[in-house]
Amino acid sequence: MTDTARFPAEWEPQSAILIAWPHAGTDWADRLGEVEDTYIALVEAITRFQPVVICVADDDVECYAQARLASNRIDMARVRFVGAAYDDTWLRDSGPITLRDASHFRLLDFRFTGWGGKFEAGRDDALVGHLHAAGLFNDSEVRAIDFALEGGAIETDGAGTLLTTWQCLHERHPGLSRQALTEKLSTWLAQDRVLWLDHGYLEGDDTDAHIDTLARFAAPDAIVFQACDDAADSHYVELQAMADELAALRTRDGAPYRLFPLPWAKPVIDDGRRLAASYANFLIVNGAVLMPAYGDEADASAAAVLAQAFPGREIVQVPCRPLIWQNGSLHCITMQLPKGLV
Repeated sequence: MTDTARFPAEWEPQSAILIAWPHAGTDWADRLGEVEDTYIALVEAITRFQPVVICVADDDVECYAQARLASNRIDMARVRFVGAAYDDTWLRDSGPITLRDASHFRLLDFRFTGWGGKFEAGRDDALVGHLHAAGLFNDSEVRAIDFALEGGAIETDGAGTLLTTWQCLHERHPGLSRQALTEKLSTWLAQDRVLWLDHGYLEGDDTDAHIDTLARFAAPDAIVFQACDDAADSHYVELQAMADELAALRTRDGAPYRLFPLPWAKPVIDDGRRLAASYANFLIVNGAVLMPAYGDEADASAAAVLAQAFPGREIVQVPCRPLIWQNGSLHCITMQLPKGLV
């Protein structure tokens, strides 16, 4: 690899989306049927536009997943299975963060600690090395970095600007200053600007305010973010403060960002616990944006906002209400693999 390595934006051309199939040995066991339906809908949506690589825990899981997908008329020519051990299916945080130069890829393998030790994560932490050893990736090297960082905690515009939240990075590394964290992220991720948000949270989120639940780049000069217009809601003050922070940010050229506020879904309560239903947790694929839908009347409004933010891309709603039971959504269970990597 050379020093010209670059961190591509999610909207750049992709070779595939990486996911892991839920099974009875994961935390999805109690609601496996509902979650499988979401995964089937997700794979159907992805394969309309590009291939999908599905991690499976063993041969039985692969056979079962293949049968479920084929029976739902999925284009199986665009589905590839790869055997791998995993604790759970949140591949945004355990999968590879990929940098590239003209002809090679650098797979950054940061420590995955189960969001600061909240959950067992030993097999997830080894996933990148396992997939690389299995021959999944082309023209690539793995760079192991002994530093806790999840893919959902960072957003890049593909042109050297990173967006993240102070709450998450400070929670993982309380002994490091903002300047020290900025320098480390800039070096490892080939960025020359790091923009920090000090506000924004979602009840039911155990990631300590991952940026991909709050604010996302739609272009180098545009940010889509989760807004809250209900003054009686517990999120109102924090998300309003976050909106003010975003309005104060400037692009590399010194201009304000074009901002696209997403609507606020009605509270989703499960056994007295509020779940984190964020529309900001969308996934960009080749030619489309896959949007988490929650069976809420705001789903259609969120799709309209994303259509404005991503002109020329089809907006596809994927039913994700079962996912938020485990405190994540669509973007959290996926990782894009840049064009040429597989």
